[in-house]
Amino acid sequence: MTKIIGVRFRNVGKVYYFSPKALEMKAGDHVIVETARGVEYGLVVLPPQEVDDSRIVQPLKEVQRMATAKDDAREAANRKKEKEAFTICQKKIQTHHLDMKLIDAEYTFDNNKVLFYFTADGRIDFRDLVKDLAAVFKTRIELRQIGVRDETKILGGIGICGRPLCCHTFLSEFAPVSIKMAKEQNLSLNPTKISGVCGRLMCCLKNEQDTYEYLNRKLPANGERVTTSDGLKGEVTSSSVLRQTVKVLVETEDEKEIREYKVEDLKFKPKHKKGKGKEISKDELKELEKLEE
Repeated sequence: MTKIIGVRFRNVGKVYYFSPKALEMKAGDHVIVETARGVEYGLVVLPPQEVDDSRIVQPLKEVQRMATAKDDAREAANRKKEKEAFTICQKKIQTHHLDMKLIDAEYTFDNNKVLFYFTADGRIDFRDLVKDLAAVFKTRIELRQIGVRDETKILGGIGICGRPLCCHTFLSEFAPVSIKMAKEQNLSLNPTKISGVCGRLMCCLKNEQDTYEYLNRKLPANGERVTTSDGLKGEVTSSSVLRQTVKVLVETEDEKEIREYKVEDLKFKPKHKKGKGKEISKDELKELEKLEE
Protein backbone atom coordinates (compact mmCIF):
# COMPACT_ATOMS: atom_id res chain seq x y z
CA MET A 1 0.00 0.00 0.00
CA THR A 2 1.13 3.55 -0.77
CA LYS A 3 0.00 6.81 0.81
CA ILE A 4 -1.14 9.33 -1.80
CA ILE A 5 -3.15 12.51 -2.34
CA GLY A 6 -5.12 13.46 -5.45
CA VAL A 7 -4.30 16.83 -7.02
CA ARG A 8 -6.14 18.67 -9.78
CA PHE A 9 -4.63 21.61 -11.68
CA ARG A 10 -7.51 22.98 -13.73
CA ASN A 11 -11.26 23.09 -13.19
CA VAL A 12 -12.64 19.53 -13.50
CA GLY A 13 -9.30 18.37 -14.89
CA LYS A 14 -7.75 14.95 -14.48
CA VAL A 15 -6.71 13.96 -10.95
CA TYR A 16 -3.02 13.13 -10.46
CA TYR A 17 -1.48 11.23 -7.54
CA PHE A 18 1.38 12.58 -5.44
CA SER A 19 3.06 11.52 -2.22
CA PRO A 20 2.14 13.85 0.69
CA LYS A 21 5.32 12.90 2.58
CA ALA A 22 4.82 13.89 6.23
CA LEU A 23 2.75 16.98 5.41
CA GLU A 24 -0.66 17.38 7.01
CA MET A 25 -3.28 18.37 4.43
CA LYS A 26 -6.93 17.96 3.55
CA ALA A 27 -9.20 18.30 0.53
CA GLY A 28 -9.43 21.96 -0.48
CA ASP A 29 -5.81 22.81 0.39
CA HIS A 30 -3.45 24.13 -2.28
CA VAL A 31 -0.03 22.59 -2.81
CA ILE A 32 3.07 23.13 -4.93
CA VAL A 33 4.19 20.07 -6.90
CA GLU A 34 6.59 19.27 -9.71
CA THR A 35 5.13 17.85 -12.93
CA ALA A 36 6.33 17.12 -16.45
CA ARG A 37 5.48 20.74 -17.29
CA GLY A 38 7.46 22.12 -14.37
CA VAL A 39 6.44 23.46 -10.97
CA GLU A 40 2.65 23.68 -10.66
CA TYR A 41 0.05 25.02 -8.23
CA GLY A 42 -2.65 22.44 -7.55
CA LEU A 43 -5.78 21.80 -5.52
CA VAL A 44 -6.02 18.76 -3.25
CA VAL A 45 -9.23 16.93 -4.18
CA LEU A 46 -8.44 13.58 -2.53
CA PRO A 47 -7.13 13.73 1.07
CA PRO A 48 -4.23 11.49 2.14
CA GLN A 49 -5.19 7.81 1.84
CA GLU A 50 -3.69 4.38 1.31
CA VAL A 51 -4.13 2.79 -2.13
CA ASP A 52 -2.92 -0.42 -3.69
CA ASP A 53 0.51 -0.21 -5.34
CA SER A 54 -0.96 -1.46 -8.65
CA ARG A 55 -2.92 1.80 -8.99
CA ILE A 56 0.21 3.94 -8.82
CA VAL A 57 2.43 4.86 -11.75
CA GLN A 58 5.96 4.83 -10.41
CA PRO A 59 7.97 6.83 -9.60
CA LEU A 60 5.47 8.72 -7.47
CA LYS A 61 6.49 12.37 -7.16
CA GLU A 62 6.30 14.12 -3.82
CA VAL A 63 4.54 17.32 -2.85
CA GLN A 64 7.15 20.06 -2.56
CA ARG A 65 5.28 22.17 -0.01
CA MET A 66 1.95 23.60 1.03
CA ALA A 67 1.04 26.72 -0.94
CA THR A 68 1.74 30.00 0.87
CA ALA A 69 -0.07 33.33 0.64
CA LYS A 70 2.65 34.42 -1.79
CA ASP A 71 1.92 31.39 -3.98
CA ASP A 72 -1.80 32.18 -3.90
CA ALA A 73 -1.10 35.74 -5.03
CA ARG A 74 1.14 34.50 -7.83
CA GLU A 75 -1.52 32.09 -9.06
CA ALA A 76 -4.12 34.88 -9.06
CA ALA A 77 -1.72 37.09 -11.03
CA ASN A 78 -1.21 34.28 -13.56
CA ARG A 79 -4.97 33.97 -14.07
CA LYS A 80 -5.10 37.70 -14.80
CA LYS A 81 -2.16 37.47 -17.21
CA GLU A 82 -3.92 34.60 -19.01
CA LYS A 83 -6.80 36.89 -19.96
CA GLU A 84 -4.36 39.42 -21.40
CA ALA A 85 -2.45 36.68 -23.24
CA PHE A 86 -5.73 35.37 -24.70
CA THR A 87 -6.59 38.80 -26.13
CA ILE A 88 -3.12 39.27 -27.61
CA CYS A 89 -3.13 35.83 -29.21
CA GLN A 90 -6.55 36.43 -30.77
CA LYS A 91 -5.26 39.59 -32.43
CA LYS A 92 -2.16 37.78 -33.69
CA ILE A 93 -4.31 34.99 -35.17
CA GLN A 94 -6.31 37.60 -37.09
CA THR A 95 -3.10 39.30 -38.25
CA HIS A 96 -1.75 36.03 -39.64
CA HIS A 97 -5.19 35.14 -41.17
CA LEU A 98 -5.22 31.67 -39.60
CA ASP A 99 -8.40 29.59 -39.72
CA MET A 100 -8.38 28.58 -36.06
CA LYS A 101 -10.53 29.29 -33.00
CA LEU A 102 -8.68 30.20 -29.80
CA ILE A 103 -10.27 28.54 -26.76
CA ASP A 104 -8.07 29.23 -23.75
CA ALA A 105 -4.69 30.50 -22.58
CA GLU A 106 -2.75 29.06 -19.65
CA TYR A 107 0.42 30.12 -17.84
CA THR A 108 2.44 27.52 -15.98
CA PHE A 109 2.93 28.46 -12.34
CA ASP A 110 6.63 29.29 -12.77
CA ASN A 111 5.86 31.31 -15.95
CA ASN A 112 8.33 29.31 -18.06
CA LYS A 113 5.65 28.51 -20.65
CA VAL A 114 2.38 29.87 -22.03
CA LEU A 115 -0.03 27.36 -23.55
CA PHE A 116 -2.74 28.31 -26.03
CA TYR A 117 -5.56 25.86 -26.76
CA PHE A 118 -7.39 26.07 -30.07
CA THR A 119 -9.71 24.17 -32.39
CA ALA A 120 -9.49 23.94 -36.19
CA ASP A 121 -10.96 21.80 -38.94
CA GLY A 122 -7.57 20.59 -40.14
CA ARG A 123 -3.84 21.05 -39.65
CA ILE A 124 -2.66 24.63 -39.11
CA ASP A 125 0.78 26.01 -39.94
CA PHE A 126 1.28 28.29 -36.94
CA ARG A 127 5.08 28.54 -36.97
CA ASP A 128 5.05 32.27 -37.73
CA LEU A 129 2.42 32.80 -35.05
CA VAL A 130 4.58 31.03 -32.44
CA LYS A 131 7.58 33.23 -33.33
CA ASP A 132 5.41 36.33 -33.05
CA LEU A 133 4.01 35.28 -29.66
CA ALA A 134 7.47 34.35 -28.33
CA ALA A 135 8.70 37.86 -29.21
CA VAL A 136 5.81 39.36 -27.21
CA PHE A 137 5.85 37.13 -24.10
CA LYS A 138 9.62 36.40 -23.95
CA THR A 139 9.01 32.81 -22.85
CA ARG A 140 8.27 29.38 -24.32
CA ILE A 141 5.08 29.14 -26.35
CA GLU A 142 3.01 26.01 -26.94
CA LEU A 143 -0.06 25.87 -29.19
CA ARG A 144 -2.18 22.79 -28.59
CA GLN A 145 -5.01 21.71 -30.89
CA ILE A 146 -7.94 20.16 -29.01
CA GLY A 147 -11.23 18.52 -30.00
CA VAL A 148 -14.77 19.86 -29.70
CA ARG A 149 -15.40 17.84 -26.53
CA ASP A 150 -12.40 19.45 -24.81
CA GLU A 151 -13.51 22.87 -26.07
CA THR A 152 -16.91 22.43 -24.45
CA LYS A 153 -15.32 21.12 -21.25
CA ILE A 154 -13.24 24.31 -20.98
CA LEU A 155 -15.94 26.81 -21.94
CA GLY A 156 -18.90 25.16 -20.17
CA GLY A 157 -22.58 25.78 -20.87
CA ILE A 158 -26.08 24.47 -20.18
CA GLY A 159 -27.25 21.08 -21.44
CA ILE A 160 -30.69 20.23 -22.84
CA CYS A 161 -31.56 18.99 -19.34
CA GLY A 162 -31.28 22.58 -18.10
CA ARG A 163 -28.28 21.84 -15.88
CA PRO A 164 -24.61 22.90 -16.23
CA LEU A 165 -22.67 20.52 -18.46
CA CYS A 166 -21.36 17.38 -16.74
CA CYS A 167 -17.93 17.71 -18.39
CA HIS A 168 -17.53 21.23 -16.99
CA THR A 169 -18.74 20.46 -13.48
CA PHE A 170 -17.67 16.99 -12.37
CA LEU A 171 -16.66 14.72 -15.27
CA SER A 172 -12.85 14.53 -15.09
CA GLU A 173 -12.39 12.27 -18.12
CA PHE A 174 -14.49 11.42 -21.16
CA ALA A 175 -15.88 7.89 -21.36
CA PRO A 176 -16.46 6.29 -24.80
CA VAL A 177 -20.06 6.80 -25.96
CA SER A 178 -21.60 4.94 -28.91
CA ILE A 179 -24.79 4.83 -30.98
CA LYS A 180 -25.28 1.32 -29.60
CA MET A 181 -26.01 2.88 -26.19
CA ALA A 182 -28.79 5.07 -27.61
CA LYS A 183 -30.31 2.03 -29.33
CA GLU A 184 -30.08 -0.06 -26.16
CA GLN A 185 -31.95 2.67 -24.24
CA ASN A 186 -34.59 2.89 -27.00
CA LEU A 187 -33.95 6.61 -27.47
CA SER A 188 -34.84 8.66 -30.50
CA LEU A 189 -32.01 8.39 -33.00
CA ASN A 190 -32.55 11.97 -34.14
CA PRO A 191 -29.02 13.50 -33.92
CA THR A 192 -30.37 16.75 -32.46
CA LYS A 193 -31.89 14.85 -29.51
CA ILE A 194 -28.93 12.68 -28.54
CA SER A 195 -26.14 15.21 -29.20
CA GLY A 196 -24.64 17.48 -26.58
CA VAL A 197 -23.56 21.11 -26.89
CA CYS A 198 -20.30 19.89 -28.43
CA GLY A 199 -22.15 18.24 -31.33
CA ARG A 200 -21.11 14.75 -30.23
CA LEU A 201 -23.11 12.06 -28.45
CA MET A 202 -24.15 13.10 -24.94
CA CYS A 203 -21.84 11.76 -22.23
CA CYS A 204 -24.85 10.96 -20.02
CA LEU A 205 -25.79 8.08 -22.36
CA LYS A 206 -23.05 6.18 -20.54
CA ASN A 207 -24.52 6.82 -17.07
CA GLU A 208 -27.44 4.40 -17.31
CA GLN A 209 -26.05 2.00 -19.89
CA ASP A 210 -25.24 -0.82 -17.44
CA THR A 211 -28.73 -0.62 -15.93
CA TYR A 212 -30.43 -0.74 -19.33
CA GLU A 213 -28.30 -3.70 -20.42
CA TYR A 214 -29.28 -5.58 -17.26
CA LEU A 215 -32.99 -4.76 -17.58
CA ASN A 216 -33.12 -5.48 -21.32
CA ARG A 217 -31.72 -8.96 -20.76
CA LYS A 218 -34.75 -9.74 -18.57
CA LEU A 219 -37.27 -8.75 -21.28
CA PRO A 220 -38.43 -10.75 -24.31
CA ALA A 221 -37.81 -9.26 -27.75
CA ASN A 222 -40.58 -7.73 -29.83
CA GLY A 223 -42.21 -10.43 -31.94
CA GLU A 224 -41.17 -13.22 -29.58
CA ARG A 225 -43.75 -15.87 -28.63
CA VAL A 226 -44.48 -16.07 -24.89
CA THR A 227 -46.76 -17.93 -22.49
CA THR A 228 -48.62 -15.86 -19.89
CA SER A 229 -49.36 -16.69 -16.25
CA ASP A 230 -53.03 -17.27 -17.13
CA GLY A 231 -52.15 -19.96 -19.67
CA LEU A 232 -52.49 -17.88 -22.85
CA LYS A 233 -49.97 -17.75 -25.67
CA GLY A 234 -49.17 -14.66 -27.67
CA GLU A 235 -46.68 -12.42 -29.40
CA VAL A 236 -44.82 -9.51 -27.75
CA THR A 237 -45.76 -6.16 -29.32
CA SER A 238 -43.85 -3.78 -27.04
CA SER A 239 -42.22 -3.53 -23.62
CA SER A 240 -41.34 -0.92 -21.01
CA VAL A 241 -37.74 -1.32 -19.89
CA LEU A 242 -37.96 0.70 -16.68
CA ARG A 243 -41.40 -0.56 -15.60
CA GLN A 244 -40.47 -4.13 -16.64
CA THR A 245 -43.87 -4.67 -18.23
CA VAL A 246 -44.68 -6.30 -21.58
CA LYS A 247 -47.65 -5.88 -23.94
CA VAL A 248 -48.66 -9.16 -25.52
CA LEU A 249 -51.08 -9.87 -28.37
CA VAL A 250 -52.79 -12.91 -26.84
CA GLU A 251 -55.09 -15.37 -28.56
CA THR A 252 -58.35 -16.11 -26.74
CA GLU A 253 -61.13 -18.42 -27.91
CA ASP A 254 -63.04 -15.65 -29.67
CA GLU A 255 -60.51 -12.99 -30.67
CA LYS A 256 -57.09 -11.49 -30.26
CA GLU A 257 -56.39 -8.67 -27.83
CA ILE A 258 -53.41 -6.83 -26.36
CA ARG A 259 -52.84 -7.32 -22.64
CA GLU A 260 -50.09 -5.98 -20.40
CA TYR A 261 -48.14 -8.30 -18.10
CA LYS A 262 -45.27 -8.00 -15.66
CA VAL A 263 -42.19 -9.70 -17.03
CA GLU A 264 -42.17 -12.22 -14.17
CA ASP A 265 -45.64 -13.38 -15.26
CA LEU A 266 -44.36 -14.54 -18.64
CA LYS A 267 -42.51 -17.63 -19.79
CA PHE A 268 -40.02 -17.25 -22.64
CA LYS A 269 -36.50 -18.15 -23.64
CA PRO A 270 -34.15 -15.85 -21.69
CA LYS A 271 -31.68 -13.70 -23.59
CA HIS A 272 -27.97 -14.44 -23.48
CA LYS A 273 -26.94 -11.21 -25.14
CA LYS A 274 -27.89 -7.55 -25.12
CA GLY A 275 -31.11 -6.39 -26.75
CA LYS A 276 -30.68 -5.34 -30.35
CA GLY A 277 -32.54 -2.05 -29.88
CA LYS A 278 -33.87 -0.04 -32.80
CA GLU A 279 -33.28 -0.99 -36.40
CA ILE A 280 -31.75 1.75 -38.55
CA SER A 281 -30.64 1.96 -42.16
CA LYS A 282 -26.99 2.03 -43.29
CA ASP A 283 -27.28 5.67 -44.38
CA GLU A 284 -28.73 6.69 -41.00
CA LEU A 285 -25.99 4.73 -39.23
CA LYS A 286 -23.26 6.58 -41.17
CA GLU A 287 -24.73 9.93 -40.15
CA LEU A 288 -25.03 8.89 -36.52
CA GLU A 289 -21.48 7.48 -36.40
CA LYS A 290 -20.17 10.97 -37.14
CA LEU A 291 -21.40 11.93 -33.66
CA GLU A 292 -18.99 9.42 -32.11
CA GLU A 293 -15.88 11.04 -33.65
